[in-house]
Amino acid sequence: MKTASTTKSRIARLLLVNDNQDGLLARKWLLQEQGYAITTATNGEEALEAVSKGTFDLMVTDFRMPKMNGIELIGRVRALQPQLSVILLSGLAAPLDLDETSTGADAVIAKGAHEIAYLQRSVARLLSRKVVRKPPASQKSSAPKTKAQSV
Repeated sequence: MKTASTTKSRIARLLLVNDNQDGLLARKWLLQEQGYAITTATNGEEALEAVSKGTFDLMVTDFRMPKMNGIELIGRVRALQPQLSVILLSGLAAPLDLDETSTGADAVIAKGAHEIAYLQRSVARLLSRKVVRKPPASQKSSAPKTKAQSV
């Protein structure tokens, strides 16, 4: 079995968030089989507590959950850990036109027949890339461009 890591010496830590216990356990089992260390949360509040107490390499969250949906969770998690990669899962991705731009997620996956393959590929892709998030416009340097930078 391949081991999954963001570095050669450390296993990647994933946070799975889903109010559906069966879905949560199925995805946990699948990703543990891939070699990832998994922490679970059954709602947005539990997920925020886990993020505030620990460091994760990636979060996979469901869209429809009581009290706090996945998009609200993503916004609040970004305030705590802006570099955390996030995958949003939804059975309503197409009907609600959910995508990376509208949700703030790094990947949006529709639940269904191909979900497992897309999830495995998206997790591997997001963990292997270096996350370079642009700072908000208000934080960008106001230093004048040199001639070499403006060319």
